[in-house]
Amino acid sequence: MWCGRLLSSPLARARPVAPGGGGRRAQSALAQLTDILESQLDAIRGAGTWKSERIITSKQGPHISVEGSPGGILNFCANNYLGLSSHPEVIQAGLKALDQFGAGLSSVRFICGTQNIHKALEEKIAHFHRREDAILYPSCFDANAGLFEALLTPEDAVLSDELNHASIIDGIRLCKANKYRYRHLDMGDLEAKLQDAQKHRLRLVATDGAFSMDGDIAPLREICQLAQKYKAVVFIDECHATGFLGPTGRGTDELLGVMDQVTIINSTLGKALGGASGGYTTGPRDLISLLRQRARPYLFSNSLPPAVVGCASKALDLLIESNAIAQSMAAKTRRFRSKMEAAGFTISGMEHPICPVMLGDARLASVMAEDMLKRGIYVIGFSYPVVPKGKARIRVQISAVHSKEDIDRCVKTFVEVGKQHRAIP
Repeated sequence: MWCGRLLSSPLARARPVAPGGGGRRAQSALAQLTDILESQLDAIRGAGTWKSERIITSKQGPHISVEGSPGGILNFCANNYLGLSSHPEVIQAGLKALDQFGAGLSSVRFICGTQNIHKALEEKIAHFHRREDAILYPSCFDANAGLFEALLTPEDAVLSDELNHASIIDGIRLCKANKYRYRHLDMGDLEAKLQDAQKHRLRLVATDGAFSMDGDIAPLREICQLAQKYKAVVFIDECHATGFLGPTGRGTDELLGVMDQVTIINSTLGKALGGASGGYTTGPRDLISLLRQRARPYLFSNSLPPAVVGCASKALDLLIESNAIAQSMAAKTRRFRSKMEAAGFTISGMEHPICPVMLGDARLASVMAEDMLKRGIYVIGFSYPVVPKGKARIRVQISAVHSKEDIDRCVKTFVEVGKQHRAIP
């Protein structure tokens, strides 16, 4: 057992035991902890929801190498929507920033962790989203953790879609505002909650722009209409929209024509915009100034490494120069969805490159994903607690750098594996 190895280590043997049986008590507590952990891990394995980490031995892209899998593997589960994770110009920009600005800052932003490239990227992000200012975080999870607590007080209210991302949920838990949860995409329920929230000082409607597990898009026109009617502020998380939704890739607010009605946007640099790491909030200048003073993940986390800043900045440059890559995704997404549905699969969501293949059973999703890998297709099964019980799925994600042949091969393999496991007729 793990506790046995630990207690038999040289350090444990050399450590004196306090009089009165302190060593036995410590051993007993450790054994108790081990029993609890092993029980929980066994339950996860028994439910068929164990998540193994496959090891990639190449750059990220549509074609990758996976440890233990012979030959090239087609990757259909990365957030690499624009194919920029290994774009040569993005890589070169990262190398240049690494050489010029070093590996890291060894500091938070407000002490000695702000370089001119950080400020330039924040300005570029604000310009891209047509907002007044922006603030960088180590991740969008941190951006969501920092926003609600800094902005909202017990006098305020936040209204959240029930299927919002875990980072939004956790961020809201940290704040002291009055919390409302409305049914997924249900505008009647949102309106009822807004009516009840009129007694509070500030009302903030929080929603994903595009929902990462279901591939559906928030009805922002209707949300903004309700927000105007009930004097609420609208916040959207654009992690699965920035860079490829909308005519110029600005996201769901551009797609649905409400850029001037959405007040706050959180998004990521770790998906379409280079795929490395980093997140941000963009919105009114006064809000961003407040976050620099109060957002705990910003105040207590090291600055983004220069190489990450360089990569993200170049990715934005490429997107601003041309939206041709982003626009190529629509046809490829339609191709995959139509062929899969024709084969008998149920594909959740709308015309989004996130294409959840709904299977229901957690074990089936896991086993099918493993069999897909054996046939050279990298996909992952998702089950509880990532998605609700009974709604297990394999999430497929289309990238701009997938070819038609890649997509057709993926569909063909799904059909073979689906029939083998009786997921389709």
